[in-house]
Amino acid sequence: MTNTSPPRKSPGIRILDAVERFGDRLPDPVFIFLWLIGGVVVASIICAALGVSATNPVTHEVLVAQSLLSAGNVRTLLTEMARTFTGFAPLGLVLLVMLGAGVAERVGLLSAAIAGLVKAAPRALLTPMVLLIGLLSNHAADSGIVVLPPLAAVVFAAAGRNPIAGLACAYAATIASFAGNPLPGQFDALILGFTEPAARLLDPTWTANLAGDWYFTATGGAVFIAVGWIITDRIVEPRLGAWTPPKAAATTGGEPAGAPKGALLWSGLAALAVILLWAALALAPGAPLQDPTAEGPARWTPFFRSLVAGFFLLFLASGCVYGLRTGLIRKDADVVRYASESIAAMAPYIVLAFVASHFIAMFGWSNLGAISAINGADALKRSGAPLGVILMGVTVLGAGLDMVIASASAKWAALGPVLVPMLMLLGVSPEMTTAAYRMGDSSLVIMSPMNPYFILVLGFARRWRPELGVGGLLSTLLPYAVAFFVAGLAVTGLWGALGLATGPAAPFHYLIPA
Repeated sequence: MTNTSPPRKSPGIRILDAVERFGDRLPDPVFIFLWLIGGVVVASIICAALGVSATNPVTHEVLVAQSLLSAGNVRTLLTEMARTFTGFAPLGLVLLVMLGAGVAERVGLLSAAIAGLVKAAPRALLTPMVLLIGLLSNHAADSGIVVLPPLAAVVFAAAGRNPIAGLACAYAATIASFAGNPLPGQFDALILGFTEPAARLLDPTWTANLAGDWYFTATGGAVFIAVGWIITDRIVEPRLGAWTPPKAAATTGGEPAGAPKGALLWSGLAALAVILLWAALALAPGAPLQDPTAEGPARWTPFFRSLVAGFFLLFLASGCVYGLRTGLIRKDADVVRYASESIAAMAPYIVLAFVASHFIAMFGWSNLGAISAINGADALKRSGAPLGVILMGVTVLGAGLDMVIASASAKWAALGPVLVPMLMLLGVSPEMTTAAYRMGDSSLVIMSPMNPYFILVLGFARRWRPELGVGGLLSTLLPYAVAFFVAGLAVTGLWGALGLATGPAAPFHYLIPA
């Protein structure tokens, strides 16, 4: 009698299946925030009744827990609801960048640029080039995750290498780009936008700096390229074995059609024009993007704060030029349509921003965030834990939550109001706390079934190996996830151990040893 029972799964796969089933039972992030708001309301009532308080060591103000059902807080909630929503810092930053990036994405500029960069890579440097482009693809938002992995598989196959290795390498890099991006971009605007209202729970004057995590993320990017190169060439590809193309091998794997000759060149010239304009606005005598009243790095604060507008114009200008050259933009209405489509695609984020903005605002009205931060910082000081260990704890927390909640911004919107002010009181800048969280959020999620792109990548991989299952993909991605997590944890701990998380107030103040 033939045994028709399914083969037994390994313990690792069974654990991941259990995590996936658990994650499927979680509500949408919007409703998670609604539950968090309900929890804050209940906690504020209890803490106010008990007279919970703390003294701000910076301003020496005594903070007392406030009930969110008090007349004043209810009045503020109902009369300021529109202002609370529209004043949410990440909302304007993200929508502004996406207005330009959406045009560039929809006319095919971003796909063509990524394809050109991948194909130009020498065979010996193919792996590090894919990793570098994967890290840079963060500037194309999630489109990089969709476009680059199948392209990398095509290029690996063309070079006689295993396409699954190229696909896995590119996918790991695009996910790691949220913490290891060599250049600041739209994700920095998104995540630091959540950091700003969290930091203002203690310091109402604090403003987010788009390049505030730049040195840390650039270092992380260099480490990820080195580690990913070793993992791909020494572990993943040898395990997959030599590539023997089947008779009906996939040929394109999603490779975009070629653009008219010169389209990329003209769009590059448009981008260069925007860069030169920004350089002139920052470096020319009496330039408006300098602060003549400030000293040192603080003098460049206006320039860094203008980078969001700069990215908007760069994407918009280069996208419009590319669209004109390819014929996808024939009239002004086409530009408006592409920009409108990009904003329409942001609708789920806008809904999330509505509830997240009210959670953060209500957390601040109750004083529970500041009180928790002050008491938590005091407990950490008494514990005597080294700064590097504390920051590594933030990284571990971010990585652990990846297995149940995929959205980086949703997790940070909930964690930021507690972690940012708490570590500020220990001398850690909001940027550094954000960087430590980002490092954790960009590693184990590579192999998480909760990642919405996991199944998409599995579909890409089956173009080359139709029999590949979830376990096969997990076993291929596992080395990247673990290696990037260990490497990121080491970078975070080293940053804290060297005292690079403290120092005088300046745009890069967490980079200057105390």
